[in-house]
Formats: sequence, C-alpha cells, structure tokens
Amino acid sequence: MFRVSNNLVGILNIITFLISIPIIGGGIWLSRQADTECERFLEKPVIALGVFVMLVSLAGLIGSCCRVSWLLWVYLLVMFLLIVLIFCFTIFAFVVTNKGAGEALSDRGYKEYRLGDYSNWLQKRVNNHWGRIQSCLQDSKICKTLIDDGSSTKVEDFYKKHLSALQSGCCKPSNDCNFTYVSPTNWTNNSTSSLTNPDCNLWSNDQNVLCYSCESCKAGLLDNIKSDWKRVAVLNIIFLVFLIVVYSVGCCAFRNTRRDNSYKRYP
Repeated sequence: MFRVSNNLVGILNIITFLISIPIIGGGIWLSRQADTECERFLEKPVIALGVFVMLVSLAGLIGSCCRVSWLLWVYLLVMFLLIVLIFCFTIFAFVVTNKGAGEALSDRGYKEYRLGDYSNWLQKRVNNHWGRIQSCLQDSKICKTLIDDGSSTKVEDFYKKHLSALQSGCCKPSNDCNFTYVSPTNWTNNSTSSLTNPDCNLWSNDQNVLCYSCESCKAGLLDNIKSDWKRVAVLNIIFLVFLIVVYSVGCCAFRNTRRDNSYKRYP
C-alpha cells in the first residue's frame, strides 16, 4: 500500500525542484549580464547550487513516487550529509563571528573599525584575497554618495553622518590620523597628524584610491561579513529543523518502499 510519507516526500521534492529552476536561471543570467569580476565570481557557485538541488529533488521524487529503494537511499544519504554540513557550518559561523565590533566615538555618528579586533581566521582569509576584494569594492561604488556630496557637506554635518562599516573604513581616513577635513573624501595631512596608525600613510584623496588599501577597510568588510554570517546562521538553524523533518519523513518513505517491494517480491 502506498504510504502518506511517500506522497509527502514527493510533494516536498516537487517544490524544491521548482525552486532549483530560478536558481539555475539566475546563475545563467549572471554569466551573461555580469559587468564586474565580482558578479562573475558568483556565477558558477549559483549554477552548481541549482543543479545540486535539482538532482537531489529528482532522486527524492523518483525514489518516493516510483518506489525505487536505492534512489531513496542515495537521497537520504545526501540529506544526512547536508544536515551534518549545515550544522557544522552554523557552529563555525557563530565561533568565528564572536569577536569584533565597531568602536563608538564621541561626537561622531559613525564608528571606527580595527582589523585586529576580528577573528584571526577571518583576517587571514581577507588578507589572502584582498586584491580581488578591493577591486570588487571599488566597482561597487560604496563611496559614491560621499563623493557626490563633495564640498557641500559641512564638517559638523559629516561627523554626524551614520556611515556604514564599509564607508567608515574605506571612504575616509582613520580618526587616529587627525587629518583636517576639507570634504567627505578630501582630507589634509597637517603637522598635528599622528602617523602611528599605518592607515594614515595609505590614505589618498584620489577618488579611486581613498582608503581601499587600509586595514580599516578590511575591518569594515569583516564587520559586514560578521553581521551577514550571524543572519545566515540563524536562517541555517531554521533550515536545519526543516531538513531534519524532511529527513525523518524520507526515512519513513524508505522503510515503506522497502516493505512494499518485499511484499511484491514475495506474494
């Protein structure tokens, strides 16, 4: 007798199969429309994810609806490995994002970010790939709003601005430098400037350079990564519960399929 669990697994896998189609389509669209190296970098992982979801969905769908035991076994094995992988990644994400936060400054609407405050593992990853990351940040025009403001922003108004972590780290010099404000992306080095912070020597008023090579820019990126990873970790927990439920139903479907096949083989 065909079981409810088999129908439920079939329905769930039809849904995930349909979800995989726009994922693959998005990857193909990226490959044709991407203008920057950063966008092209996402192309292959997105397509690979879509194909993986599609193949797993087909295995679960055919295995449950056509009562193919070995396909259901493969489906359950992949699901189990996926659950373990997501569980490990979630724990890892919480551990590596546990350190680091922006430093609040008096009379400033923005925070300062220091690379040494963040996880050593994240620091190494960012340092090893900074050339590509820096190019991506420059292409993303994160400093465009500050550049467009030009000299129209008064110093007191600028200090009250609520800058993002990347804008604070990449688009202006560090507060330690004590540079004299001219405009949001134009600062003057003077005799009272402190150059103990290595970022002070890296700052440039060139709109294409600014502080993209600074450690504060890397720290701003890590603060963004930290926030994003924490959100992903929370979503992973929800997804993990969903996968465990699907895996449990799949186990029931597998057991029912083997039992039904045994009845057919030995009437």
